[in-house]
Amino acid sequence: MRFPLWKYGLIVVITVASLIYSLPNLYPDEPAIQVSGASASVLTDAAVLEKATTALSVAGLPFHDAEVQPKGLLIRVGTAEQQVQAQDIVRRALGDSYVVALNLAQTTPQWLRALGAGPMKLGLDLRGGVHFLLEVDMDKALEQRQETYVSDMRAKFREKKLAYRAVAEREKGVEVRFATEEDRSKGLDQLKVDFSEFEFRARDTDGQFLLDGSLRQEKLREITDYAVGQNLITIRNRVNELGVAEAVVQRQGANRIVVQLPGVQDTAEAKRILGRTATLEFRFVDWDNNGVATNGIAPPGTELFNFKANREAPVLLQRRKIVTGERVVGAKSGFDENARPQVDINLDSRGGKLMAEATRNNVGKQMAVLFVETKQRTRTVTDAEGKAVDLRETVVEKSVINRATVQSMLGSSFRITGLDSPAEAAELALLLRAGALAAPMYFVEERTIGPSLGQENIDKGVLSTQVGFLLVALTMIAVYRVFGLIANVALLLNVAILLAVMGAFGAALSLPGIAGIVLTMGMAVDANVLIYERIREELARGMTPQAAIVAGYDRAIVTILDSNLTTLIVAVILFAVGSGPVKGFAITLSIGIISSMFTAITVSRGIVNLVYGGRRVTKLSI
Repeated sequence: MRFPLWKYGLIVVITVASLIYSLPNLYPDEPAIQVSGASASVLTDAAVLEKATTALSVAGLPFHDAEVQPKGLLIRVGTAEQQVQAQDIVRRALGDSYVVALNLAQTTPQWLRALGAGPMKLGLDLRGGVHFLLEVDMDKALEQRQETYVSDMRAKFREKKLAYRAVAEREKGVEVRFATEEDRSKGLDQLKVDFSEFEFRARDTDGQFLLDGSLRQEKLREITDYAVGQNLITIRNRVNELGVAEAVVQRQGANRIVVQLPGVQDTAEAKRILGRTATLEFRFVDWDNNGVATNGIAPPGTELFNFKANREAPVLLQRRKIVTGERVVGAKSGFDENARPQVDINLDSRGGKLMAEATRNNVGKQMAVLFVETKQRTRTVTDAEGKAVDLRETVVEKSVINRATVQSMLGSSFRITGLDSPAEAAELALLLRAGALAAPMYFVEERTIGPSLGQENIDKGVLSTQVGFLLVALTMIAVYRVFGLIANVALLLNVAILLAVMGAFGAALSLPGIAGIVLTMGMAVDANVLIYERIREELARGMTPQAAIVAGYDRAIVTILDSNLTTLIVAVILFAVGSGPVKGFAITLSIGIISSMFTAITVSRGIVNLVYGGRRVTKLSI
């Protein structure tokens, strides 16, 4: 019954690490509100903090530890209900120039944070929040792509000077008409080279020579995956603006996206952020009037716009748009040769041609970049009963962010300068990327879980875990005595390992996850039951106590591994194909199975060896 020294060392190391990394769960994150500027140019300083805290004090809402942080203001409150109230009060006090988001503030001691230890994150069903299920309109995605193909085919025919009558859309493809069979033959040869993703079939009807082009199946799948993938990135970018901890944005099925925002109780606010769009319009400055409007009145064919942050006088622009943000396929922030912030823009092929055509003959003229943002404003009014009511209205804001002289003909790639700061450049690039939806989406499901219900779920989950552990512990002691006590010690370590792993890897705990923990406790002692029953059998056959212990552990290992391995395979499958609550259950079950095999086999045997090894034993308390 000798146990290698390295195994005892491994048990000690894992035990100490598990206790340290499970300790932060005694210091759970507390509700807080985070205030940041609606744009990078809006600062959040001590004056803004004083205005927000004054509004909370006047409303009689308790708060503590209000501070200015690099990314904004953080104000801590006591409960989730107070958090929602504080958000509403501060939002009204500060206005639309600031974004007030719900967040969680850490209470974990600094020495634990220095070790990378943190509490488990709570899922939507435990914290409360909103759940959305959005569906991508795949027909519209295909339609948009077909419009691009039709435009590109026409441009290619004109470029190669090939005769054709018409290019039109058809179901999952295009239809090209020619006047003669010879024209069709030449057109087909060109299309096979430049549009290999189509399968073309010749057809004659009513004296016309047609080509029916159908998108290949692999291309259709590519369009579908691109539309959902691009929208997924877009939604994630928009959710990031909320500053919500542990937000979940993931794909579900072929064309749906699940969005879960723990801690967010305002469904309209969440939908506003998800539906927020930003784009650009490139227009020439009206050179007939030198970009200046007489008496503030725009002449016909022009529009007058303010500069962003009113840093310059309003400028008069032509109504005609050269290119819009729909043609932007890439945007990233950087610096120019003078270390000033800029945004590098990439247009698609059609946008590049439009830009080249517009600037070819207008070198020396000024072109402006118009920033267009569609968002909702919140306006507080008093109803007939004298109560304050928030009214939200959709507004389109347009402001000029840059005007510059065209030095040479532009193409698909160019840059925007004249930005105030690197933060503003990064925000513009983000909004351009986030504003580009590959296909429209619509809400097919939305649910709101209140913070009180989330707390009730936590209380019931903790109670079920405590009751489950107590019943298992008492049963093991009653049936197996000292060995049952050893199994309970191993079970405690098993739970500590599970909490530590979930906290270290940032896994979110959900209500089904709590069920997985309770199930893990039952399965963990199940391995000990197999071992202890085998020891009893060996004792009944006349073996000595120590020999029975060795035989019990050695001969039960194969059975334990087989039973746990099959359960682990099922848990992995649940995680791979499931979503939301199913994943939460699968995560805790998987971690629990792996840790239970270690504690039931290695830890319990080490304790048994310490108790019964190295001395003469005539009877076992089992």
